[in-house]
Amino acid sequence: MKRTAVKNMLEMQFRMNARVHEHWIDQDFAWYRAVWIECGELMDHVGYKWWKKQEPDMDQVRLEVVDIWHFGMSALFITEPNLEALADIISADMLRDGELVSDIHAATEALAQNALETHSFSVPHFATLMNACGLSPEELYRQYVGKNVLNFFRQDNGYKDGTYVKIWCGREDNEHLVEILETLDDAAPDYPEAVYEALSNRYQQTV
Repeated sequence: MKRTAVKNMLEMQFRMNARVHEHWIDQDFAWYRAVWIECGELMDHVGYKWWKKQEPDMDQVRLEVVDIWHFGMSALFITEPNLEALADIISADMLRDGELVSDIHAATEALAQNALETHSFSVPHFATLMNACGLSPEELYRQYVGKNVLNFFRQDNGYKDGTYVKIWCGREDNEHLVEILETLDDAAPDYPEAVYEALSNRYQQTV
């Protein structure tokens, strides 16, 4: 993964966390716990119930991987608060992982187990999960920016005080985000602003 993309995502994540709490790094939030819980939610979208017919929803699976990345980057800031140094570490760790696996369940469980054992976040394990889900570094960046904007949108529309409506016309806002991202150019300089505007327009029409 390009270092510039890693740095951009770290900067966006820092701003998002600071929106929730100005001194978030010093709060000792359990980011690792959010990681393994998100791993469980990912499993729901992959399907694990052998006693009934299930079809993986890979769009939602990949969105869960992006959610995990939000919490993973946040956890890494605790051990290395310098953004420039952390960007170097993450870029190098992404290159360390050459493992290609097709078993999403095993890759998810390995990441969750590492989080539980270390109370931190493993970039190599995460890269393995990306490979298993068919999520490229470029697609991770595209979807991360989209989800980061959605998180800001939620905050702007009452997420923290409980007034935000997450279900739009019978579907979660995450599902609407997937559709919106397919219509936009992620290389455009105003990509984040375009995502926000599209979310706002659809929210006002459906809620």
